[in-house]
Amino acid sequence: MITIGVFDKQKVMREAICSLLATNEEFLPKAVTPETEDLLAEVGNEGFNILLFNIYTPQFEEMRFISQIHSTCPRTRVLVLSQNNEEELILKTIKAGAKGFLDANAGKNELFEAIYTLRGGYDFYSESITHMLLGKYLKKIKNKETVEAPGVEALSQRQIEIIRMWGNNMSNKEIADKLFISVRTVESHKNHIMQRLNLKTNIDMIKFGIRNNLIDI
Repeated sequence: MITIGVFDKQKVMREAICSLLATNEEFLPKAVTPETEDLLAEVGNEGFNILLFNIYTPQFEEMRFISQIHSTCPRTRVLVLSQNNEEELILKTIKAGAKGFLDANAGKNELFEAIYTLRGGYDFYSESITHMLLGKYLKKIKNKETVEAPGVEALSQRQIEIIRMWGNNMSNKEIADKLFISVRTVESHKNHIMQRLNLKTNIDMIKFGIRNNLIDI
């Protein structure tokens, strides 16, 4: 079971998110206190695998709390949900120690994928945020900044195929249907790719694909 704490200032939202997560039999969600001054102690006592942290208007207090969770509860990985997808906020949450960020356009499947990805030890950002961060990377390439490139020879043909399909906006379900394998097998292949190449995020995998001409830009 993946234990998930759900933080939101509004009770109805805490209950709604918990109900959504409970539809997955592998998730064990629990609404946590809406008071940030008591939240750190509760998260420490519960030892959640994931903390869903819903942000409406970003404030210093919330960034400070994410930083405290990152430093005092390293086993709990913070996944930020926010309707605000401004670049400054995203970079602040990453700097504070959040391991995932989903914007208002994220759906149920993407939320579940983010939870599985964080539980597996990797970072996860929604598609729009991935494009924003990737844009910065492409700008560096155009400016001819030095980029270290791991070798594609470290991968199997199936792993290369999955990078190509995923980098061209195919979901895990679409990849699974195309290759006649399960979604869990696709996730397993992605984890093995990241381990073999020492990558930490889905953005890193896209960068690898671009550097090695596996993904069209």
